[in-house]
Amino acid sequence: MPKSNPLAWRTVRAPSLVELEVLAGEVFRRLPETFRKMCDGVVIQVDDFPTDEVVDHMGLESEFDILGLFQGIGLPFRSDSAPMQMPNMIWLYRRPILDYWAEHEETLGAIVRHVLVHEMGHHFGLSDDDMEEIERKAG
Repeated sequence: MPKSNPLAWRTVRAPSLVELEVLAGEVFRRLPETFRKMCDGVVIQVDDFPTDEVVDHMGLESEFDILGLFQGIGLPFRSDSAPMQMPNMIWLYRRPILDYWAEHEETLGAIVRHVLVHEMGHHFGLSDDDMEEIERKAG
């Protein structure tokens, strides 16, 4: 779409929940197969915002302060002898992601990939500090 033609933008709209979920699914399918296999059973859910309980529990100032969330028990902490557990879930929050996208130069796909991979890192048992160190070393 030509940026020089302001009328070309009149039909552009933010992706819906379903469209962002489709994008997240495509991003996931493009990750390395070994990575995807280790995420077998993880449910990816897209919502507009985190719940009030998540905002309160995490001590967030606003529902826009979080782009995604991992809920569950990370792989290193799972036990075969534990009773039946709910599946691990990754939440992507559409409105905060779109807000971030509007304020940065990254593509929407790159942002979704970053958030998805970050939350999958928690599934693998990595902390935020671990992932920041990995990203720092990767440049």
